[in-house]
Amino acid sequence: IERGASRAEVKKAYHKAALSSHPDKVPENERADAETKFKLVGKAYEILYNDEKRHLYDTHGMSAFEASQGPGPSSGVDLEEMLAQMFGMGGSTDGFGGAGPYPQKPLRGKDEVHSYHVTLEHLYKGKVARFSSKKNVICRHCKGTGGKEKSKPMQCGACQGKGVRQGLKSVGPGLVTQETVVCSACKGTKSVYKDKDKCRKCKGERVTEEKKALEIFIPPGSNQGDKIVLEGEADQEPDQEPGNIIFNLIQLEHKELRRAGADLSADVHISLAEALCGFSRVLLKHLDGRGIRINHPRAVRKVLKPGSVIKVGGEGMPKKKSEAKGDLYLVIQIDFPENGWLEQNQRATKLQEILPKQADTIHADVVDEVEYDESATLSTFGMNSEDQDGWEDDDDDDNGNATEAQCTQQ
Repeated sequence: IERGASRAEVKKAYHKAALSSHPDKVPENERADAETKFKLVGKAYEILYNDEKRHLYDTHGMSAFEASQGPGPSSGVDLEEMLAQMFGMGGSTDGFGGAGPYPQKPLRGKDEVHSYHVTLEHLYKGKVARFSSKKNVICRHCKGTGGKEKSKPMQCGACQGKGVRQGLKSVGPGLVTQETVVCSACKGTKSVYKDKDKCRKCKGERVTEEKKALEIFIPPGSNQGDKIVLEGEADQEPDQEPGNIIFNLIQLEHKELRRAGADLSADVHISLAEALCGFSRVLLKHLDGRGIRINHPRAVRKVLKPGSVIKVGGEGMPKKKSEAKGDLYLVIQIDFPENGWLEQNQRATKLQEILPKQADTIHADVVDEVEYDESATLSTFGMNSEDQDGWEDDDDDDNGNATEAQCTQQ
């Protein structure tokens, strides 16, 4: 199989190799060697089928497992050679380049994830954002080697040329476990340069910092949580495919409009006269600057009331990859006249003649005419509850006195 084989291909190759090396399939005098080979096949499959272990093996070869695998089968059979022969995946010799006839599949760097705040207007119309970003790029002077021309690196002393080291990882309060990590001294290359041999531009780091102009496009109709991906624009590392820069869109709250999917809603205010007699005017300024005019005739069949909804089809958010749009829902809020507007008795008389008559009077045997406070709000509702902390039971006092009297007599 190829170096970039899928898990299914690795599993298929393992079954084939395990079957051919099974101890029950060979003569008695070859069984000991077959058992060793069978165990090595299982160990190879365990490494290649696990993504994390496979990454370590692709990067550092079997040196990544020597310190942690403990005693294992050894009859002169090399596990790394077994991997190369059976799976076509020999371990690396320089930390990143592959050994044997199969080229190493480039490793991929980490993605950079950022939050990007956008207004509802930007999500409606779309937006092109341009900005500059600092990133690590492979040193052009030393081509990513980290050393001067013709200088030779020496084996890393921190990891003894393995490219990895054993470290401790916390797994809970007072609990640690051992893990294999990339050597911080050589960054997994297994070798380092002397100070006098390091590249004068990158100082042996193999990368330099560079500013680059980037551009992202936010399509009309994008949603909260959508991701804008700039492929391969993350930091570069030698012998490694760079990761992506990912922007997570976060929608800022709009002062008038609310969004649900491709639909928009807004509260619009009309006067009491407009609710009863109709109107024709702009009720809302849309996200693209257009005025939305509503022509609502005099209420003959249906009276607009507080909370009534007017639906305007096709005036919601654009739908991505489509010419269609959602709908706009206008929630009616009626502004009543200010206090004191009806001081003249003639106006009140005319309104009583025009408006519907009052509801039927409630009949009761006893009627009280009460005083009232028309400036009250519901903020004080429920504050007249009884205070249980100040309540005392006379029976408890009597029982308490009786008990005290009994103690005194004793």
